[in-house]
Amino acid sequence: MAFINKETNEKIDFKENMKLYLKLTARYKWVFVGILVLAFVLEVARVVDKFLFKVVIDNSSEFLGESLQLPDFTQVLIYVVGVFILSLVAKVLVHYFQSRWINRFDARIMYDLKKKFFDHIIQLSHNFHTTHKTGSLISRMTRGSRSVEGISNFIFYNLAVLVIQIILVGGSLIYFDPLSALIIVVTSVIFISWGFFLSFRQQRAQKITNKTEDLERGTMADMFTNIDSIKYFGKEEAIKNKFSNLSTDTQRKMIKFWDYQTYFRVVNTLILGIGTLLLFYFPLIKLMSGEMEVGTVAFIYTVYLGLMAPLFGFVHGVRNFYVALGDLDSLSEYAKISNEIIDKDNSPNLVVRDGNIEFKDISFGYGSSRKVIDGVNLKINPGEKVALVGHSGSGKTTLVKLLYRFYDVSDGGIYVDGKDIKKVNQESLRAELSIVPQEAVLFDDTIYNNVRFSNPRASKGKIMEAIKFAQLDKFLKDLPLKEKTIVGERGVKLSGGEKQRVSIARALLANKKILVLDEATSALDSKTENEIQRALEGLMEGRTSIIIAHRLSTIMGADKIVVMDKGKIVQVGRHDDLIKKAGVYRELWNLQKGGYIEE
Repeated sequence: MAFINKETNEKIDFKENMKLYLKLTARYKWVFVGILVLAFVLEVARVVDKFLFKVVIDNSSEFLGESLQLPDFTQVLIYVVGVFILSLVAKVLVHYFQSRWINRFDARIMYDLKKKFFDHIIQLSHNFHTTHKTGSLISRMTRGSRSVEGISNFIFYNLAVLVIQIILVGGSLIYFDPLSALIIVVTSVIFISWGFFLSFRQQRAQKITNKTEDLERGTMADMFTNIDSIKYFGKEEAIKNKFSNLSTDTQRKMIKFWDYQTYFRVVNTLILGIGTLLLFYFPLIKLMSGEMEVGTVAFIYTVYLGLMAPLFGFVHGVRNFYVALGDLDSLSEYAKISNEIIDKDNSPNLVVRDGNIEFKDISFGYGSSRKVIDGVNLKINPGEKVALVGHSGSGKTTLVKLLYRFYDVSDGGIYVDGKDIKKVNQESLRAELSIVPQEAVLFDDTIYNNVRFSNPRASKGKIMEAIKFAQLDKFLKDLPLKEKTIVGERGVKLSGGEKQRVSIARALLANKKILVLDEATSALDSKTENEIQRALEGLMEGRTSIIIAHRLSTIMGADKIVVMDKGKIVQVGRHDDLIKKAGVYRELWNLQKGGYIEE
């Protein structure tokens, strides 16, 4: 079952999403079957209760008419009470086990679903994560995982219950009155068909609502993440208005979606009204003509009234079922996105022993845009400190992203210790590199755990050594919780210099042969930069280091300075040599004020 959403021009394939759900349940198929068996037992017990009511009425009528003696009537009542007690015990036990099994069934499938999509999304390319809002990702993950509960509840509590009830009620009534059985079955089928039809139709509105909600939540997360910028520029009112417009749009879409419930109730009331009228008429005519006993009439009405709860539960359930499938559909869209960076089959892990890096005639462009890297050749020897400089957009950062294989080069190749990085496992490649970025983004965890992240197997002694090397110990001694201090979301509780020290400690603990410093001090004040620079010099000792810098004074001691312009290498040399030659480097040096390149 699928249709095209004309407004968003997207296909919603519920058949595929049900296949996904059933695939997840396959591991627990016997639990699934067991729950259905328990549902059958429970519904049989409920019909038995109504049949006992019929027996009591019929035998009471005979007793009052003196055609049944007191001892025989007493015997019937004892029999009825005994069966009722057995039925009650069965219902209590079934309710207990059914609820426990469903809870565990749902919890396991929710875990499997979250694990499946979290693992898939985390493995997707750098490009995916830079083009999808975090808030929207979390929104879809949350809704998608909760959808399992909605689908399971519909199957076990609504669909199974109603189907079993119709079979049992229809089967038992055929024996007493085939016409009443036909009326109940036809009424139920029309009722169910209308529920499915309208739920199917409402999915377009639901899809649009989900998209709008994702946009709202994604934008909200973006706003809260950038709260400092909002307050620095005094844009609270502008942001309030922007959110109000988004929220108003969400409100309109949700109302349109919810209005389908009104159509449900109106038509369902009409269907049940007609069915009830017919069911009252024909059995009463037979009762008046003596063709039917009072107990049988009472049985017909009680089983019909007993069917009302499953019918209305089904209508409510089918709506939630389609909502749940729509939520699962939003998440399952990510399954259609494959990683742009694909490892070759059985690609080996990379182990860096020397730290040799070579860029051989590489070219690269984002999408269909012009080449950001154009014919670059660069060899970096083990232990060499190489600085990349140039104006913004010259290709420095892109070169590092290509080394990390966030993107694959269009032409040429990148080699680490003589091995083509396209032919090794990409995760192993990144695990062999270490980086101190311009802005250290930390987890909302302790300082200790943030440092430990780069090498979870490191001993506490090694971790504390790294903390001391980055001169964090002086900062920690004044904190009540020392290294157990929580840094806040993205490290918001720490200053820029403190975050960089955590990043340096993390890089040291990783202990890799290749180190990347991506403008690691450009956001710091001069005093802090000077302190951090000394720590970085110690960190680079004995490692192949690639340094991206705008502040040229920080890379004067580099073994090799590579000057880039418009994706090409235009100069290579040491500072003392390059400063004497006419060219981009001397131009950049002359443009600097206070150690920065003026863009």
